[in-house]
Amino acid sequence: MKTTINKVLSIALSTLLVGMIPHTKLQACTRAVYLGPENTVITVRSMDWYNDLGTNLWAFPRGVKRDGAAGPKSIQWTSKYGSVIAAGFDAGTADGMNEKGLVANLNYLSESEYVKPTPNDPRKPLAVSIWTQYVLDNFATVAEAVDTLRKEPFYVVPSMSPDGKPGTVHLSISDATGDSAIFEYIGGKLVIHHSRDYQVMTNSPVYEQQLALTDYWKQIGGLTMLPGTNRAADRFVRASFYINAIPKTSDINEAVAAAFSVIRSVSVPLGISTPDRPEISSTVWRTVSDQKNKRYFFESTRSPNVFWVNLSDLDFAEGSLTKKLTLTNGVILAGNVADQFKPAEPFKFLRAEVK
Repeated sequence: MKTTINKVLSIALSTLLVGMIPHTKLQACTRAVYLGPENTVITVRSMDWYNDLGTNLWAFPRGVKRDGAAGPKSIQWTSKYGSVIAAGFDAGTADGMNEKGLVANLNYLSESEYVKPTPNDPRKPLAVSIWTQYVLDNFATVAEAVDTLRKEPFYVVPSMSPDGKPGTVHLSISDATGDSAIFEYIGGKLVIHHSRDYQVMTNSPVYEQQLALTDYWKQIGGLTMLPGTNRAADRFVRASFYINAIPKTSDINEAVAAAFSVIRSVSVPLGISTPDRPEISSTVWRTVSDQKNKRYFFESTRSPNVFWVNLSDLDFAEGSLTKKLTLTNGVILAGNVADQFKPAEPFKFLRAEVK
């Protein structure tokens, strides 16, 4: 009897804590990492937004010269690795995987408070639109990225998205070993969470609080009860349970199917979107990144098919062309679509104003 009462109290407290999160600060997206035997690593994510992001896929080669799109003092670099990415509005990299199996996922976080640089700040500015691409261009592993970014060679400059929403986000990365890291700007400072254990990320609250909420639900057990709303904290709890509860296998077809089932289980039904309530947003697409075999799956909510890109079938050599797979014309795709990418002029990353 006492155990039952304690469980009820734990559920009530957890529900209360989740309910205290301001509704207007929640935007939906979920990311999780499947860790299986024989180096089977798969990262899944859902993109939830209140309208059409105009997403297309792009293939970028090595050797591309870039700048941080934040004014004349922006950080500059040349890409070391080729990548396949999903763009938002053809103005920024929202998601992607590079040829080394490093995956980067950008999710909304309204609590983000970015750096306020001093007049003599040694760090270079970098627009939020190109933050994900910087990581994919420059690093092969999570540890390598963390070591460099901890030194803060740049600071992220926010901007409004093309549809008028604040560019307040946090970034998750994972690699082919299963290592993970979360990058957030909280109170004007960069906060990094680095561990193989950090498999799941959603949106609000900040990551430290997400981990605390999960601790409550671990006491209850996912087979007893799980929170079921589309709020970020609830999705975090469900994804954390399911990504570890599903059977682990080295059969890549079974593993990908299981990973897809997890991200679908935390997706938001199409049509559940209200422009003035960004926390209620439909899932518009999902990606599954097979980091062992370098295969990038894409599923649009409005398409009957899943398709994928075998990165080994793309030419990432320095000097090769940037290529685009257009998805905004209602095309229906299936299977490996690497040969359907067409040469295209690279899109321009949305610029940010340094204040």
